[in-house]
Amino acid sequence: MDKAIIAILGHDRPGIVAAVSKILFARDCNIENVSQTTLQFIFAGIFIISMPADLSEESLRQTLTAALAPLGLDVHITLFEAMTTPVSPPQSESYIVTTKGPDRKGLVAGISEVIARFEGNITNLQAVFKGGDDPGDNIMIYEVDVPPQTDQQALYQELKKRAQELALDIDIQHRNIFEAIHRI
Repeated sequence: MDKAIIAILGHDRPGIVAAVSKILFARDCNIENVSQTTLQFIFAGIFIISMPADLSEESLRQTLTAALAPLGLDVHITLFEAMTTPVSPPQSESYIVTTKGPDRKGLVAGISEVIARFEGNITNLQAVFKGGDDPGDNIMIYEVDVPPQTDQQALYQELKKRAQELALDIDIQHRNIFEAIHRI
């Protein structure tokens, strides 16, 4: 089976995931991973699928495009070679970095630059900017994997310094601590 990445974008409405997954099922595709979110009323979904060898990328694109066009959705498909041997992710420590503060340009760039400089990998980012000066209206949550050889204290200090420069409150927690505190 071939693998493909499918990106679906368009105005959010109920039933998009159901419509996409129904089409994929009907074409004998298997959804291996999916990530979906809504950003300012825009649906953004990424599906990693395996598809039968007799199903072409173009045929799948035409089917999805025809079925999803009435919903105002755009479809993008990219085939990729399945890895013959699984690659285990590098060892890392996982952290949750949360910032709050007044909205302005450069917030994501400022924090992500520090994380990159320390070889941290942002695995998930949620940023909600409603504008204005109310810190509760402007929140960024980064999930970050940090290599064990990274000077974590230096990373912490640099993130605190950058947050201060950007007038942000910042909280940095190891994922295990974050999950224990926020467990329902």
